[in-house]
Amino acid sequence: MDPARTLKDLATTAGPTGAQHVRWREAARSGPDKRVWMSGWFTATRIRPAGRSVKPDADGTYPEAWLLTQWPGPEASEPSDYWLSNLPPDTPLADLVRIAKARWRIEHDYRELKTALGLDHFEGRSWAGWHRHVTLVTAAHLFVTTRRLTRRDPGKALGQNRT
Repeated sequence: MDPARTLKDLATTAGPTGAQHVRWREAARSGPDKRVWMSGWFTATRIRPAGRSVKPDADGTYPEAWLLTQWPGPEASEPSDYWLSNLPPDTPLADLVRIAKARWRIEHDYRELKTALGLDHFEGRSWAGWHRHVTLVTAAHLFVTTRRLTRRDPGKALGQNRT
């Protein structure tokens, strides 16, 4: 078994020269006449994380995981972001990146639910009232999301005027 190494040491072993350029989604500033993609430089390495919260397998070895690192560029000295993933070993790098970067979409939707659709405006006292409120806000979010995905200019945010 290899001796324990730091996360930074594991990430910098491959170095930025092994990083691949990956696009994960169309940027919000894209339009019908100009497509802009979110992209970056990434490496993915199979590692065996250890620690108090990681339980070893029956044979005493630690389970493998992906260490995904994002590099600011191919000439950088160290990564800017790190992710650990327990996805299968045959997962393509593009899928690892897309799933790791999905957090932006989740945070955006939650902010939209709270600020634009009133998720945090419930002031009742009953569980049934809270349940109705959350159900209606969720239905409104489904409607707004469907409209955003099917209109001609998907890059515009909720509440912006359409021309």
